[in-house]
Amino acid sequence: MSHLYKHLRIHQVFGANTDVGKTIITTALIRASALNSNRVFYLKPVSTGAPQDADDEHIKRHAGPQKHLVDAHCLFRYGDPVSPHLAVKMASETQGGLKVSVPSDETFVGSVAEHIRKRARVASGPGHMYVETAGGVHSPTLSGTTQLDTYRPLFLPTILIGDSRLGGISSTISSFESLLLRGYIIDAILLFRDEYYRNYEYLTQYFAERGTHVTALDPPPPRLDSIENVANTEKYYSDLVPDTLKGDIFTALEHLDQCHARRIEELDSMPRRTLDTIWWPFVQHGLVKTEKDVSVIDSAWSDFFSIYDASSGKTSPSQPKSLLQPQLDGSASWWTQAVGHAHPTLALAAANAAGRYGHIMFPQATHTPALKLAERLLQGPGKGWASRVFFSDNGSTGMEVALKMALRSFIVSSGLELSSPEKKNLRVVGLKGSYHGDTIGAMDACEEGVYTCEWHEAKGYWFEPPTVSIRQGRVTISLPPALSSLTSDQRTIERFETLSHVYDVEQRLESPLAKHYRQYLNKHMRSLQADDTRKLAALIIEPIVMGAGGMIFVDPLFQRIMVDVVRDPALFPTLLPVIFDEVFMGLYRLGFESAGPLLGVNPDISVNAKILTGGVLPLAVTLASDRIFSAFKSESKVDALLHGHSYTAHAVGCQVANATLDLVGKLVESDLWVGAISKWTPEGALATKVWSFWDPEFITSISCLDIVDEAMALGTVLAIKFKDDDAGYASHSAQTLLQSLRLPLDDGSTSAAPGGAPFGVHYRTLGNVAYFMSSLNTPRATTEALEDRLWRLVSSVQRS
Repeated sequence: MSHLYKHLRIHQVFGANTDVGKTIITTALIRASALNSNRVFYLKPVSTGAPQDADDEHIKRHAGPQKHLVDAHCLFRYGDPVSPHLAVKMASETQGGLKVSVPSDETFVGSVAEHIRKRARVASGPGHMYVETAGGVHSPTLSGTTQLDTYRPLFLPTILIGDSRLGGISSTISSFESLLLRGYIIDAILLFRDEYYRNYEYLTQYFAERGTHVTALDPPPPRLDSIENVANTEKYYSDLVPDTLKGDIFTALEHLDQCHARRIEELDSMPRRTLDTIWWPFVQHGLVKTEKDVSVIDSAWSDFFSIYDASSGKTSPSQPKSLLQPQLDGSASWWTQAVGHAHPTLALAAANAAGRYGHIMFPQATHTPALKLAERLLQGPGKGWASRVFFSDNGSTGMEVALKMALRSFIVSSGLELSSPEKKNLRVVGLKGSYHGDTIGAMDACEEGVYTCEWHEAKGYWFEPPTVSIRQGRVTISLPPALSSLTSDQRTIERFETLSHVYDVEQRLESPLAKHYRQYLNKHMRSLQADDTRKLAALIIEPIVMGAGGMIFVDPLFQRIMVDVVRDPALFPTLLPVIFDEVFMGLYRLGFESAGPLLGVNPDISVNAKILTGGVLPLAVTLASDRIFSAFKSESKVDALLHGHSYTAHAVGCQVANATLDLVGKLVESDLWVGAISKWTPEGALATKVWSFWDPEFITSISCLDIVDEAMALGTVLAIKFKDDDAGYASHSAQTLLQSLRLPLDDGSTSAAPGGAPFGVHYRTLGNVAYFMSSLNTPRATTEALEDRLWRLVSSVQRS
């Protein structure tokens, strides 16, 4: 991940094209740095062509009078003077067919990161480092990935070398925008002062308007042969970088130093400024005691944050640590991440839509991103039942829409002429522990609880559900008292051989437990129906898992029978609309696209958000059946669904959602998924419907520890419930138990974080429940590293 040291300023040098003078200008910067008495490090990660012509050799030849302060290295060297991806291929061909292995992007980034760490340890005093890339910003690296994407995990501040030639204005601006789209910090643009094309004049003004520093330098003399060329080049550098320490190159150098200092000052000041200005969600500010309690996130990439740790700057000079440390995003940033942070495909999709549309109002209008998204959702999670898609801002507002749809549909379908007070008394039926969002209407569809506000009015009835977990290594369904009392032996648990058996809902429909569920639900639904003053008008459930309620894995059979009961005309002459709140679990968070196929029933209304836009920006969709839609359709405007948001179906969100679903569609067939599914598939069985990225043996083992009440995993989600006499949301037991996870674990090995540095874990808890969540493409090595840390920590607490 990112590298930032107080004593070592690091800049990466990109070029707007090949042959724009990257090495010449970098050499000038290095000479100037050395003349200012800085220790200087130069790294050319990849070099192609003859060794004597290599850029690191050029640096060594022309490092200037303080060359003893200059260290130049290359990590990967190939003989053919072609693009790196081709050079490694040609190397295989020239070695008699012996295959030359191509370093992966991870290996490549890890090598660069380790080199930086070593040089940081060598530079005991003030130092500068320059990492020079090859070709243009999109030139391929060894694997074929473009440089911008390969180097992005390192997130080094950037110097862009502009193109002073014909067409260079365009290539420089294009390169700048490509860097910007990927989040790079561009501290300066340097280019040659060509007095014929005069690109520097235009670019200086252009970038001044965008707050970016531009320095124009005298161009080098024409290249000559051999010894005379070396002498001419040396004179050029002596003139460009004079011993007086004055001139444009020193102005540029001072600017780079200031950028480095300002960045550290900004990061250092953020905790105090945040405590003085921000009101966080779901945080008790009275428990945030010091600035150290504030997580300053400088950037993010893949599954990791890059967090600022001021204490790293106070370590031993012989063992300096980066002020920026990787930290695993253990909650998938509140359940939103699908393909990792800062995915370039999603960034480009957002930029494209912003450039084409910005935001445009949506009533009685359409645009391509929204229409395409609606069509694919109707063929995805809505296939076979939904006919319409309503857009809103987030999961909570999506659920508000769903409630409005359901209540109106019930009234229209029933044919009842209800007074205004009777309409206000309509009720929903759901499950204890459910949570459908923070807006007041969505909260009223839940019981009174820690999330509700002073205006809360619980409008419904909520059944306590049976739950699924792994306890002491056994797959278990835990029955609440009301259900256990119906069994012949008053048992509170039901054991199953595998999770596949639990989630084979169709096979279980005729089981004794199903009979108990029906008996219980029928009895209580009849009782509720008998109260004419509080009519039930909708069923609303979070299928499979109730997230905010404590990662409660509900027995799917119970939810299936709930749907069957409210659709029984003998019990409900007007069938209740069924709402699936799939904001959290939908779109493969649990390993499958939607809950309908698993439960064997479809809803009338469903809501998706979170994964929908890959964790980039908020957007929600409420899918509805034709029966629901028809309840609002008439010749009168007042019968319409008079609900909407200013940013309904914003094109940026819709475009990003389409790009996200494209990526997810490819992941479903990936080796990562196939491998995870195979681990969870019982021997001799076909591929299982339920599986997880978390290792089944790990889940079984950790569930056997005495301090663990139960554990459970599906798809990307892992939940561990710790034994606690004061269990509940207000408990701090899980947070306290796991607090050392936040600290990097340095055991001397290369970690799973990009660049291989030791990493901590950013995690959230729900009382005595700790949960962890991966993206849909988190490498197995990352998941395994977290499993190992959890096992070591929890088992050590067990022993103590």
